[in-house]
Amino acid sequence: MSPEAAAPADLLSVTGLKKYFPVTAGLLRRTVGSVRAVDDVSFSVREGETFGLVGESGCGKSTTGRLVMRVLEPTAGRVVFRGADLTALRGEALRRIRPQLQMVFQDPFASLDPRMSVQQLLVEPFVVNRVLDRRAAVEKSAALLRTVGLREDDLRRFPHQFSGGQKQRIGIARALTLNPRLIVADEAVSALDVSIQSQILNLLSDLKRQFQLSYIFISHNLAVVRHLADRVGVMYLGQMVETAPKRALYEEPKHPYTLALLSAALEPSRSSRRERIILQGEVPSPSHPPAGCPFHTRCPRVMDVCAAQRPTLKEVAAGHRVACHLY
Repeated sequence: MSPEAAAPADLLSVTGLKKYFPVTAGLLRRTVGSVRAVDDVSFSVREGETFGLVGESGCGKSTTGRLVMRVLEPTAGRVVFRGADLTALRGEALRRIRPQLQMVFQDPFASLDPRMSVQQLLVEPFVVNRVLDRRAAVEKSAALLRTVGLREDDLRRFPHQFSGGQKQRIGIARALTLNPRLIVADEAVSALDVSIQSQILNLLSDLKRQFQLSYIFISHNLAVVRHLADRVGVMYLGQMVETAPKRALYEEPKHPYTLALLSAALEPSRSSRRERIILQGEVPSPSHPPAGCPFHTRCPRVMDVCAAQRPTLKEVAAGHRVACHLY
C-alpha cells in the first residue's frame, strides 16, 4: 500500500478510561459508594476526523470530553495525544501540550466572562501562553473574529451585547487562538435556535478544512451528528456500546440501544423512517449499575448471558465495533 493510500494516523487514543465520583454519607463524610460516570471507555480520533459521541443525557459523554481535556482527573485509563500520555503529564509538560487541545462549551452565555470585552477574552490566551505580544495578539484576535463571521469592531463589545449564536462564534474564535489540533465541542449547538444551529455547524465544517482540525463532537442530537461526524460512538450508562463509520452506524446499526435511539429520531421522509422501538423501564443508576451488559434491563433482545457477563467491543465489520452478545 502506498503512503497516500494509508489510513490517517490516530491523533488521540483513549483506552480503558474510567471516572468514578465518590458518594459520601454521615457526619464524617465517609465514602460509601461511587457513581460510575465513565466506565472503561475506549475509542480513537484520527487526524482530520470528526468523531461524534452520542447517547442519552447522563450517559457520560460530557464527562468523557472533560477527561480528554484533563479538566477532570480520570480514575483509571489512558488518554494518548500525539504519542504523549496526557494522564501522566504534570506541571510544565502538561502546560506545553494544552494549547493543542481546546474546548467549545455548551452554554455560550456561561462560558464567556461578562466582565471582559471580546478583545480581552481573545487576547488573554496569547499573553498567558507567551505566544504573541499584546499588539500582535489584538491584530490576531481581529482576524479570528472575521474568520468566524463577526466584525473587527466587535472587539470593543462585551458578551451581553451579543446574541446566543454570536456568543458561540466568540467561543469558537477563542478555541482557535492557539492553533489547536483537536477541539472538543460539548453540545456546542444545543442551546441555539435551529436556524442558528445550521450556521454554527457549517462554520465548524469550514474551520475544520481551513485549520486542519479534528473534533470530538458531543451531542444527543443524532441528526446534528450525522451532518458533521465521520465516525460515531454510542454511549450508554458510562460505557461505549458501538462505534462505526457514520454511514454504517446510521444505515446498519447493530446494538439494540443504537437501534432504539435511531428509531426515535425524526427522519426527513416516510421511506427512511424506522419502526419505533419503545424501551421499557428506566435507565439504571450509575451508582448501582446492573451486572453483565448495562443495557440488559431494558433490551428487547435480552438473553441469559446478558445478565451474567459484560460484553466487550468486538469488530463485526470493517471499522464497526459493537459490545453485544448477539455478535
